[in-house]
Amino acid sequence: MRLSRQTFLLTKPVYIASTMSLAGPYEAKGNFKDFFDYVMEDDEFNEKSHELAEIKMQKYVVSKLLMKNNLEYKDIDLYLGGDLINQLTVTSFSAKETNIPYFGVYAACATFAESLIVGCNMLLNMDRVLCITSSHFATAERQYRFPLELGTQPTPASQWTITGSGALILDKTSNNCPKIVAYTIGKIVDLECTDVNNMGMAMAPGAADTIEQHLISRNQSAKDYDLIITGDLGRLGRDTLDYLLKEKNIVATNIINDCGAMIFNKKQKRGQGGSGAGCCSLVFCSYLYKLLLSKDIHRILFVPTGALLSKDSPLQGDTIPGIAHAIEIEV
Repeated sequence: MRLSRQTFLLTKPVYIASTMSLAGPYEAKGNFKDFFDYVMEDDEFNEKSHELAEIKMQKYVVSKLLMKNNLEYKDIDLYLGGDLINQLTVTSFSAKETNIPYFGVYAACATFAESLIVGCNMLLNMDRVLCITSSHFATAERQYRFPLELGTQPTPASQWTITGSGALILDKTSNNCPKIVAYTIGKIVDLECTDVNNMGMAMAPGAADTIEQHLISRNQSAKDYDLIITGDLGRLGRDTLDYLLKEKNIVATNIINDCGAMIFNKKQKRGQGGSGAGCCSLVFCSYLYKLLLSKDIHRILFVPTGALLSKDSPLQGDTIPGIAHAIEIEV
């Protein structure tokens, strides 16, 4: 049911039946080490390139997710997801051997939210949809920034691309599982940020706009949620979002947090925190999902964020548009 131009209430809940998470070795030393299902011993994952390692990450997560639920490829109606690398090659190559109908989607680091929204709508005519995203520090850094061999020093505002992957199964019948009840499709917001090392600043305005729209459309306040959690703004971006929400008279200081700001501990010294298409899917499919299952939290607004730049657009003097999509989940 359409509540506004951007916000939709599901007339029939969509259940998040199961999740699976795989973390890189450094991510596994952070705050959520006890929540990840699988941990890589090294970033190369016994492959010849980091791109092949990321493909293997997705394949591994999918195979373990299906095995966990006693399912086969033929039991999945749609393989839905994306990544950050060159026309979604990671997701396309990981899906090609499954013989599952496939949609590749892209919204940068907000791709996981986009896949969930598309998945909710596809379930009107399907029974079971698999959603997945991933990122890898080495593949993303050398595509968007500098060759790793240069050892370029990061700026104080920069973040660390997460090596990890998260996948989940959406269906219509898992009544005891967390469920998606509503979502808001974000608009592109561009405040003309040009600093490619400050993604949090570029994405925070889009997150603020989407959160405001969702709360207005649902006639709610931030206090109606146990947690409002964004995708990968990092600590600086999270603080910027808090400031922007206060400007909109939305008080969420003790409710709002960010996957990228949370994933690493202080000893790891990873700038403003984590980023990447795998950041929010990894945190949700491990830490957040298990909090929902245990009913330590009952209702969250999950708001993955994305910076819609390419490797060439900043070099051509373009700004960095941001976007965020909101998913309301409860148990």
